[in-house]
Amino acid sequence: MTVTPDTSAAAPTPRSLLDFQGWSRAQLESLFETSKMMQEVLARPVKKVPALTGFTVATVFFEASTRTRLSFELAARRMSADVLSFSAATSSISKGETYKDTLLTLDAMGVDAYVIRVDAAGVCHQAERWLGKPIINAGDGWRAHPTQALLDAFTLLEALGSLEGKKIAIVGDILHSRVARSNAELLPRLGAEVVACGPATLLPGTLPGVQLSTDLKTGLTDADAVMVLRLQNERMDKGLLPSLPEYIAGYQVTQERLDWAKPGAPLLHPGPMNRDVELEGPLADSSRSLVERQVANGQAIRMAVLYHLLVGKKPRGES
Repeated sequence: MTVTPDTSAAAPTPRSLLDFQGWSRAQLESLFETSKMMQEVLARPVKKVPALTGFTVATVFFEASTRTRLSFELAARRMSADVLSFSAATSSISKGETYKDTLLTLDAMGVDAYVIRVDAAGVCHQAERWLGKPIINAGDGWRAHPTQALLDAFTLLEALGSLEGKKIAIVGDILHSRVARSNAELLPRLGAEVVACGPATLLPGTLPGVQLSTDLKTGLTDADAVMVLRLQNERMDKGLLPSLPEYIAGYQVTQERLDWAKPGAPLLHPGPMNRDVELEGPLADSSRSLVERQVANGQAIRMAVLYHLLVGKKPRGES
């Protein structure tokens, strides 16, 4: 069966997914509908469709990744695209080559779309200008990680039915989290109320559209769902936390604290997870945990994003 989602009623899909600027709620909901179709593909014995035959997708990761990279590469291959996989550790980046020259080298090989993860905010925007091709931001510095937010929202929609009027609590290292920023940008567009909770030293000064709180009980009380984030020690200056035990005592999500949320409120975590630090270990394996569901949904979401950017805007071959 050919995947042919109806995009005729919506405005043209933006060329890239750098963040959610320029994406309407209707376009986002269209992505979710396409993701459901991709889930059907992934449920088959042969998990493949020819939707991206003839296209080449480059996964360009200047930062380490497990879930995002593997998910994107599988997503592209499930739709019959050729995949060019780039890792900075084994590249000329170590010899001083710039991001721009690296990307232009890849572009000379006939790449149609780029999935880029990088430690510096703004590089994905620059890449779109340098290359004039669809760019998918797979994480740029602290700034954004839009496909993670999409799979989080899709997982929440499966669990809650709708996000309209729902309270979503995000707990942990908000300051250094591109996942928190992208969810703060996306979830309110879908009707949710977002509360971000953590120590004062790990909260940004402002996060538009989001309530910030240093009180965990306030953040979790009556939440319809709870998302837990890890401490990003690799991005963190010393002195932001008195000690790890004090963080655990004040902000670890435990069963007792999760009970402040609504009964049965699902639990999410974008990974990688530090068990028994930000989250009580047994909760990660409990029936309320949707962590593995998030990973599974990541593949369907990324298939949908690639489809919409490469095919959904206009039929291939149309000028």
